[in-house]
Amino acid sequence: MKKRILFVNQEITPYLPENFQSKVGRYLPQGIQEKGKEIRTFMPRFGNINERRNQLHEVIRLSGMNLIIDDQDHPLIIKVASIQQARMQVYFIDNEEFFHRKSTFRDKKGVFHADNDERAVFYSRGVLETVKKLGWTPDIVHVHGWMASLVPLYIKKALKDNPLFAETKVVLSIYNDGFKETLSDSLHRKIKMEGIDDADLQAYEGGTYVSLMKGALTYSDAVVFNCKTINAEVQKMAEESGKPILPYPGDEKYVDAFDHFYNSLLGE
Repeated sequence: MKKRILFVNQEITPYLPENFQSKVGRYLPQGIQEKGKEIRTFMPRFGNINERRNQLHEVIRLSGMNLIIDDQDHPLIIKVASIQQARMQVYFIDNEEFFHRKSTFRDKKGVFHADNDERAVFYSRGVLETVKKLGWTPDIVHVHGWMASLVPLYIKKALKDNPLFAETKVVLSIYNDGFKETLSDSLHRKIKMEGIDDADLQAYEGGTYVSLMKGALTYSDAVVFNCKTINAEVQKMAEESGKPILPYPGDEKYVDAFDHFYNSLLGE
């Protein structure tokens, strides 16, 4: 049976402008699929994505759930688009309140969106709820970028008794995508759900970029340094964690490096 890799991305080109992270989001899943593995790929449906040009359409059978964050109901809409030349579908997590502004993380004046904490919670939970609805068991969940940094916690704590995720390995890719701002003081309350207690949230204390990465590291099984330079404090935490690390694999042959890394984690 083919091994299954779930990619939880922050950015994918051509839906967002090309940078190293969005290129990895686009070409790594294709490369891994061509290596004989089964893939699913997700990203947020940011409001600056052109739906018509990229032919996004809603998947009615997957939409219609509400996610409760801090006692507020937020409708979860799932959209999908195809990258034809890669024979690859991309699933988009959408919500009118969180993702219809014409920006990603900052407004036109460069101000960090005040609800980026809730957007990260909604995205991480939305991906996992959709995978549950698909009934698709991932062997590896590969998390890219801080927007998905709560996925490891939810898999290892909230979903630890769910048979879909019981054997799943979580890989965290760390990029040079930090921010200087602090997420809201109520982050803990917004993250919490059944299966997660206060002690589980200690790593996320402070709501900084470093604390998000510390939390993601705590609940991941392996780490990738996915840029030439990453936050020095985060790098030190990763190196001291004792977890398997894939050093920066370079801009060219990263598909082979990742495939080998996945296989080693799966004991193949």
